[in-house]
Order: sequence, then structure tokens, then C-alpha cells
Amino acid sequence: MEKLKKGMRALVVGLGKSGVSATKLLVKKGLKVTVTDELNKSDLKDALDALEGLDYTAELGKHVLKTFTEQDVIIVSPGVRLDIKPLEQARKSNIPVISEIELAVQFISEPIIAITGTNGKTTTAHLITEMIQAGGKTAFLGGNVGVPLCDYSARREKCDFVVVEVSSFQLETCFDLKPHVAVFLNVAPDHLDRYSNFDDYVKAKLRLKNNLTEEDFVITNLRDSKLMAQLSGTVAKQLHFTTDVFAKIPVHYAEKFQGANLETGKLSLKVERWKEHMFPLQGALLRGLHNRENMMAAMLAAKVVGISNEAIQKVLLSFKSLPHRMEFVARKNQVSFFNDSKGTNVHSLMRALESFKEPLILIAGGRDKGEAYETLVPYIKKHVKSLILVGEAKEKLNRAVGDFSETFLVGTFEEAVYVAYQKSRSGDVVLLSPGCASQDMFKNYEERGNYFKKIVSTF
Repeated sequence: MEKLKKGMRALVVGLGKSGVSATKLLVKKGLKVTVTDELNKSDLKDALDALEGLDYTAELGKHVLKTFTEQDVIIVSPGVRLDIKPLEQARKSNIPVISEIELAVQFISEPIIAITGTNGKTTTAHLITEMIQAGGKTAFLGGNVGVPLCDYSARREKCDFVVVEVSSFQLETCFDLKPHVAVFLNVAPDHLDRYSNFDDYVKAKLRLKNNLTEEDFVITNLRDSKLMAQLSGTVAKQLHFTTDVFAKIPVHYAEKFQGANLETGKLSLKVERWKEHMFPLQGALLRGLHNRENMMAAMLAAKVVGISNEAIQKVLLSFKSLPHRMEFVARKNQVSFFNDSKGTNVHSLMRALESFKEPLILIAGGRDKGEAYETLVPYIKKHVKSLILVGEAKEKLNRAVGDFSETFLVGTFEEAVYVAYQKSRSGDVVLLSPGCASQDMFKNYEERGNYFKKIVSTF
């Protein structure tokens, strides 16, 4: 892409957080900025208030095709589909269409640690950031975590490292993003309402490796055969993590294994460049095997950038679950409530169920994302005592897994929580892990999780 210069014309499509941040950065850099959103002015009050006093043009209520074809660059928000007619026309006119992250990296020279994957990105990104800070260095955390990366590019104060969570939507329009450390946590079917098939979704994720060199690092989940196959030929140095004990790692990997694995109650570090080390996990606050994977990925990334074992150990033990991610809510009459509202796909629901030995009352359902729920059957049979289904996907879920547990279909979210509590007994766990999107009943997964917590607080 041509280097952005003062006076160039830029169009920002979508006025969410990333669109607002991109607009601020572009105006600061002296570009002639237009913003467009299909929402009306009254629906965009917060965004427009945030841009008050800036020199830009707004086209709201609908997209104007002519505007798209008169730009030098277009910055598209992750929630905007790339197949809308104005964007297709712009690309036909050879106008670069990029993400807010791609815009931001044009102005970043610090080492970037980028994390992608279907599940676990935000937890891993926060773990890495806290490890860097515990090691006496500074780090900015941005991207898909809710803080636009352009916020960093626009500010004067710089950090030692930039930690970026990157979604498949954002990677679709990244071209120059070059992390020093690229973390690939896992891939599983997700967003199939946006992608025509699973392979297209994986291809978007793999764009993160496009600009890596021999001086860079790739950190990959050894148990994810899809990722291992796709990343085997990368020129970057490869480190792996696995929840298998070393004795169970396949021989063809074990002979040259470089990375981290899970031994009894400990994370084991086995990398030639560093002294072998064991990180005890007794007292660690994060729950579940999937979080052990997140810990190992973060540990390896932190080691790559020079963080001490002591700083890493401190964070491994002290780090608490983030809101809406296997979040402990309360204990009522010896019944524990967990909020995993961020669990919006089948893969994350499987990992959540695996995290509990207690009898589970599961609340699931919401807006279907095109996944096959039949893969949940063995997990439902093994872990779930009662299943409460709600939302648009409840009938589809019921057809797939309803015969393998005591199952109830309910009409409202509030009813789902009440029925779950009624069916619980001392020692049980009530788990909200929907396996579906939230937009059938809520604005987002945060609103869903907060409503769950509000209802539980009344018990």
C-alpha cells in the first residue's frame, strides 16, 4: 500500500470504536477524512460526540457509492461485511481497503506480539501484557480486546512492546502487519454465518503469518492438526505448546520439541535457548484445560521478549478470569454460578464443559452461527445433568443434543436462569455457556453476561 500522506483522501466505513479511533488518527495525520455509516445521526450520538471539533465529513444513514470510488484509502470496521457493493466497487477501482489495525501499524515501530485463534485470544493477550509489565517493561494492549490499536498510534508516549489481539475479520484486510511474535491458539468452526466454509475462515486467520521472517517467532498449539499442517513451512522460529505430558507427545514431534507442555500440576518449559524450567500451578486462579493452553502460549511469548521466569510465575498464579470468560459469579445455597457468556461457539462450549467435575446445569442457546451442534453430544452426556435451552437456536440445539440430558426449552433468558436454579442441588454448578451469539436477545455478549449476573444477585 502507498504510504499515507497529508492531504490524501480517506474513507472510514463504520463508526464503532475502531472507526472513531481511525478517524481521529487520520485527521491528526492531515488526511481529508470522510466517515460513513448506515446508521442515522441519532443512533451514533456517542461516536459523533467523540469526534466533536475534528475536521471531517460525515455521510450517515446510507452508503454513497460515488464516495467509495473517490478515495485514496478506505478503512473498514470489523463488523462491516467486505462483500457490500460499495466496497466491491472500490476494490475494482484498485482502492486499498484496510482494517483499523492495518492503518495503525503504518505508524508503529515497536515490536508487536499478535494473538489470533478461535478461542482464548483475549485471556492470552492479557496474560502476555501482565507478564511483560511484571518483568519491568511497558506494553500497550489493543486490537480486538476493545481498545483500538489506532489509539496507540495517535499518542506520544510509546511502550516497549505492543500486544495485539487480531480477529479473522480484522486479518482479512491486513497486509503489512508484521508481528515479531505470532501466536496461533487454535482454530475451530466459527463465524460460518460470514464465511462460506471453515477453510475460508482458517485462511483469514493464517494471514497473520504472511510477513514473518527468520528473526520472528510462531507459537502454535501442537494438538491443533489444522494449524500444525498450515504453519509447518513458515520461515519463522517455531515454538509449540500442548496439554499432553511429554511422554505422550508423538515421537516425530517429541524428538525436536521446542516449547511448553503440561506435566502434573506444572507447566514445563523445554526450549534449547533457555534453561529448562518448571512453573508450579498450585493455587493458580484460572480454571480449565483450555486456560492451561492460554498460559503456555503467553509464557512462551513472554520468554521470547526477555521476561524472567519469576515475573511469569507471579502472573500465572495471580491472574484472574476476565469478565464473561469462565467468570465465577456467586455461590447461593451451595450452588456455584459461572458466567461464560463469551463462549459463543461450539468449541468454546466444549472447553467450558471440560473444566468442571461437578454436576452441571447448562444454559445454552442464542443466535445460531451455522455450526454443527452434534459434536457436543459426548460432552453433554459426560458433564451435563440438566440442559436449559433458550433463544433462536434452541430448537436446533434440542434436535442435536436434547436426548442426552434432562432438557428444558424456555421462552426468555430470565426464565432460563430461574429454571436452572430450580433444578440445581447442593454441590451443583449453574453454567451460562451459550455456544451461540447473543444478538437475538442482547446487544452483545457483555450485556448477556451482565444480565445473568444481575439475575443471580437476586437469588
